[in-house]
Amino acid sequence: MIQIPCVIFAGGKSSRMGEDKALLPFGKFKTLTQFQLSKLNKIFRTVYVSCKNKSKFDFEANFIEDLPSDSVFAPTAGFAAIFEELKEESFFAISVDSPFISITEIEKIISNDTKNSDATIAKTACGIQPMCGIYHRSLQDEFLRMLKDDNHKLGFLLKTHTTNFVFFEDEKPFLNLNHPHEYKEALTLL
Repeated sequence: MIQIPCVIFAGGKSSRMGEDKALLPFGKFKTLTQFQLSKLNKIFRTVYVSCKNKSKFDFEANFIEDLPSDSVFAPTAGFAAIFEELKEESFFAISVDSPFISITEIEKIISNDTKNSDATIAKTACGIQPMCGIYHRSLQDEFLRMLKDDNHKLGFLLKTHTTNFVFFEDEKPFLNLNHPHEYKEALTLL
């Protein structure tokens, strides 16, 4: 079991999907969130779900609700709340809509993490994958500042801090389910 906590980000607006993707059925699970929880609970000692409001879920989990902010559906509100809630120095962040990231990718990212880095993040030929990697407490104040300034550019944050980028040739594990056609494709890949 991996000792650092894992946080599944499931608080997005899902505007491109047209419905809340965290609640879409996936495989034999009632929701994509439950699919991710089941998979990640076999890999990590502790798994949390970051969300705007836990009342949308009808199952038990370790929920961390975003810091109060009615209009922010960006992960920055989640990051700020997570650092406030957790006592650990770092955690593994993963998006609810990336169901094909496996222990192989997770272990490669963890093995490349260092104590002097602010983050260790997956990168493919298509670019960085900011919602797949390790974030360190050294970024806590920066996330609070970003939230206050209504700045939600994770890519800029990662490029301007000490970030280890871990390259992956295979893009398939990083398939995001942002649009209905991507969701349908993911269902066939199961």
